Amino acid sequence: MIRLVLPAHLRLLAKVNGEVEVAVEGRATIASVLDAMEAQYPMLCGTVRDHVTHKRRPFVRFFCCEEDWSHEPTDTPLPDAVASGKEPLLLVGAIAGG
Repeated sequence: MIRLVLPAHLRLLAKVNGEVEVAVEGRATIASVLDAMEAQYPMLCGTVRDHVTHKRRPFVRFFCCEEDWSHEPTDTPLPDAVASGKEPLLLVGAIAGG
Protein backbone atom coordinates (compact mmCIF):
# COMPACT_ATOMS: atom_id res chain seq x y z
CA MET A 1 0.00 0.00 0.00
CA ILE A 2 1.17 3.47 -0.88
CA ARG A 3 0.51 6.18 1.69
CA LEU A 4 -0.67 9.40 0.11
CA VAL A 5 -1.00 12.81 1.77
CA LEU A 6 -3.46 15.08 -0.03
CA PRO A 7 -3.81 18.84 0.34
CA ALA A 8 -6.75 20.01 2.46
CA HIS A 9 -9.00 20.98 -0.47
CA LEU A 10 -8.61 17.52 -2.06
CA ARG A 11 -9.23 15.75 1.28
CA LEU A 12 -12.44 17.78 1.56
CA LEU A 13 -13.48 16.87 -1.98
CA ALA A 14 -12.72 13.16 -1.39
CA LYS A 15 -14.37 13.27 2.07
CA VAL A 16 -11.33 11.80 3.85
CA ASN A 17 -9.28 12.79 6.88
CA GLY A 18 -5.51 12.49 7.06
CA GLU A 19 -3.58 10.12 4.85
CA VAL A 20 -5.14 7.78 2.33
CA GLU A 21 -3.75 4.44 1.19
CA VAL A 22 -3.95 3.15 -2.35
CA ALA A 23 -2.97 -0.23 -3.74
CA VAL A 24 -0.70 -0.19 -6.77
CA GLU A 25 -0.20 -3.25 -8.90
CA GLY A 26 3.26 -3.64 -10.36
CA ARG A 27 5.89 -0.94 -10.15
CA ALA A 28 5.05 2.07 -7.99
CA THR A 29 5.38 5.31 -9.99
CA ILE A 30 3.69 8.67 -9.67
CA ALA A 31 1.49 7.74 -12.62
CA SER A 32 0.46 4.38 -11.13
CA VAL A 33 -0.28 5.99 -7.75
CA LEU A 34 -2.41 8.68 -9.40
CA ASP A 35 -4.22 6.02 -11.44
CA ALA A 36 -4.99 4.10 -8.23
CA MET A 37 -6.03 7.28 -6.41
CA GLU A 38 -8.43 8.28 -9.21
CA ALA A 39 -9.88 4.75 -9.34
CA GLN A 40 -10.48 4.75 -5.56
CA TYR A 41 -11.60 8.40 -5.41
CA PRO A 42 -13.18 9.20 -8.81
CA MET A 43 -14.18 12.67 -7.62
CA LEU A 44 -10.45 13.56 -7.76
CA CYS A 45 -10.14 12.83 -11.49
CA GLY A 46 -8.73 15.90 -13.20
CA THR A 47 -7.76 17.68 -9.98
CA VAL A 48 -4.09 16.64 -9.91
CA ARG A 49 -3.48 16.09 -13.61
CA ASP A 50 -5.18 17.10 -16.84
CA HIS A 51 -7.91 14.74 -18.10
CA VAL A 52 -6.48 14.49 -21.62
CA THR A 53 -2.71 14.98 -21.37
CA HIS A 54 -2.28 13.49 -17.87
CA LYS A 55 0.27 16.24 -17.14
CA ARG A 56 0.54 17.58 -13.61
CA ARG A 57 -1.58 20.65 -12.93
CA PRO A 58 0.60 23.78 -12.53
CA PHE A 59 -0.05 24.35 -8.82
CA VAL A 60 0.36 20.75 -7.65
CA ARG A 61 3.72 19.42 -6.46
CA PHE A 62 4.88 15.88 -5.61
CA PHE A 63 7.32 15.17 -2.77
CA CYS A 64 9.02 11.87 -1.95
CA CYS A 65 11.39 11.50 1.00
CA GLU A 66 11.62 15.29 1.38
CA GLU A 67 12.61 15.77 -2.28
CA ASP A 68 10.61 17.56 -4.98
CA TRP A 69 9.61 15.02 -7.64
CA SER A 70 7.31 17.38 -9.52
CA HIS A 71 9.48 17.50 -12.64
CA GLU A 72 10.49 13.83 -12.71
CA PRO A 73 8.94 11.70 -15.46
CA THR A 74 5.77 10.17 -14.02
CA ASP A 75 6.94 6.66 -14.95
CA THR A 76 10.08 6.92 -12.79
CA PRO A 77 9.99 4.28 -10.01
CA LEU A 78 9.30 5.79 -6.60
CA PRO A 79 11.92 5.43 -3.85
CA ASP A 80 11.76 2.16 -1.91
CA ALA A 81 10.68 3.98 1.27
CA VAL A 82 7.58 5.29 -0.53
CA ALA A 83 6.88 2.09 -2.46
CA SER A 84 7.01 0.07 0.77
CA GLY A 85 4.74 2.46 2.67
CA LYS A 86 7.40 3.63 5.15
CA GLU A 87 7.24 7.18 3.77
CA PRO A 88 4.22 8.88 2.19
CA LEU A 89 3.97 10.49 -1.22
CA LEU A 90 2.95 14.09 -0.60
CA LEU A 91 0.74 16.04 -2.99
CA VAL A 92 1.17 19.68 -2.13
CA GLY A 93 -0.85 22.60 -3.40
CA ALA A 94 1.65 25.30 -4.41
CA ILE A 95 0.96 28.91 -3.47
CA ALA A 96 1.48 31.82 -5.84
CA GLY A 97 0.96 35.51 -5.54
CA GLY A 98 2.73 38.74 -5.13
